[in-house]
Amino acid sequence: MLRRYLILLVFVVGSLHVSAQHYKYIDSTKICGVARYKVQVKANPDKQLVEIKKYIPQIVLDLRYATTNNFMHRRMYTTAKAFARLPVVKALQQVEAELKTQGLGLKIYDAYRPYSITVNFYEMAPDTNFVADPRKGSKHNRGCAIDLSLINLKTGKELDMPTGFDSFSRKAGANYMDLPAQQISNRELLKTVMAKYGFKVISTEWWHYDFTGWPEYELLDIPVQAL
Repeated sequence: MLRRYLILLVFVVGSLHVSAQHYKYIDSTKICGVARYKVQVKANPDKQLVEIKKYIPQIVLDLRYATTNNFMHRRMYTTAKAFARLPVVKALQQVEAELKTQGLGLKIYDAYRPYSITVNFYEMAPDTNFVADPRKGSKHNRGCAIDLSLINLKTGKELDMPTGFDSFSRKAGANYMDLPAQQISNRELLKTVMAKYGFKVISTEWWHYDFTGWPEYELLDIPVQAL
């Protein structure tokens, strides 16, 4: 009987250890997994992560972290789908609608990003000018940041921008001015329309926009394929 009890105890303790996620850079209580996320969504439906394509079918996806075409040179997501919190996606709908009147649209490179991926990025490239500090987490981890650019709807081609996505260059700065006039014009157009609907560009990356309501949302570590 005692032996059976000890075996059961070891099993229970082992199960708890597997299910409890520990984090290297931050207090684990600050990161929400699937169970806590579901409770939060039940209390406040605006906290739901929704698939962007289902709300904006015409939006173009180029999800670099679901491919090897990124600075990590490996696939970080097993599912090529983009998610964000419901109010973020509703705001993007308005951005896309306004751009359409100018013959333009959005191309998304990344949206919601699980916290564990942010840790991987930091350990590969610990320059917090270009990757988020996992001690604080990223707005991407909150489902409140979008990496994107503009496209011409007729041709499907991206407008000329100062750099490509995820460039660790000074030219990637949102206010860098030693550039061709057309690149500055395109960047400023994106900045103006995004700001109109509640998005703010970050200073080091012309493509990265944070939703202004981000402090209301918790850091999440839910794999994309689990959504």
